[in-house]
Amino acid sequence: MSYVGPDSHPPRPPRRFSGGPLTVTLAALVPTCLAGWLIYEATSGPGGSEPPRTLPASSQSAQGSSSTEPSPSTSEKDGAGDKDDGKEGGDPSTSKPAKPSKTSGRPAASGPLKGKVVVIDPGHNPGNAKHTAEINRLVNIGTNRKECDTTGTSTNNGYTEAQFTLDVSHRLRTLLEKQGATVKFTQDADRPWGPCVDERARIGNEAEADAVVSVHADGSAAGNRGFHVILPASVKSGAADTTAIVAPSRDLGERIAGKFVSATGSAPSNYIGDGTGLDVRKDLGGLNLSKVPKVFIECGNMRDAKDEALLTSGAWRQKAAQGISDGITTFLNS
Repeated sequence: MSYVGPDSHPPRPPRRFSGGPLTVTLAALVPTCLAGWLIYEATSGPGGSEPPRTLPASSQSAQGSSSTEPSPSTSEKDGAGDKDDGKEGGDPSTSKPAKPSKTSGRPAASGPLKGKVVVIDPGHNPGNAKHTAEINRLVNIGTNRKECDTTGTSTNNGYTEAQFTLDVSHRLRTLLEKQGATVKFTQDADRPWGPCVDERARIGNEAEADAVVSVHADGSAAGNRGFHVILPASVKSGAADTTAIVAPSRDLGERIAGKFVSATGSAPSNYIGDGTGLDVRKDLGGLNLSKVPKVFIECGNMRDAKDEALLTSGAWRQKAAQGISDGITTFLNS
């Protein structure tokens, strides 16, 4: 059967009536009305109102709490790999401990030196060479005025005194802290230059140190070998007054000299101290301005090839630190 478009209308056949027009119309309408009523009943709720909608479970959860997604539980966070990085607000039981200050000392262990304060003064700052104007200015050392600091010496192969003093000082700090001492540094390469010699003395004084040791290496002529310990002379001039520290400083120096020989096998200086390994001076601001027992130790001569071989050896530097530590320990325990 062919389809004729909506704009085409076929001719109507003549009407024939086998019954009244009302009968024919009712007969056509009854099935249509019955079908419509059945559909309405199937889709209508009580009272003919629209049936309630059922939302998906995920939508119900979102509407039941808030319009935003709920926060994950702690277990979900942990499962996602959240980690405490030790920053503020983290769990204190798992946070990383704060790093100790380079000059404030670390928590002391229990031991024979518990309660004792030792200040280590690593001679010369590695940055001094870049700050000549600052370190060349004069400061008052009591007896006269002297340069703030110097660059220090070095071996003929370029190993600097500043490198040496920091390495020995670190080793010395470890040894002393194991015995319970509180150890403070005057500098740990944590500042551009300095401190000046007057500030170095002041650091020991303000710490009320039981002992202060300034670590150095000498820069004398080749052939001059060995170590020596420098002691403060009796000085009373201006801000300098060593009256109270001369005797205890000598005791400290003698003990360090004796233990240094035992630990390192090095001989006392063959060019300073007449074979005693001790030298008394009144021209060093770090000693003149000290109010607590203090000595310098020149561990060897960096310009002598034989001493250079020792000073550049890590194993020997450990022995040097041990000798200084043993001397300080016997002094503090005496």
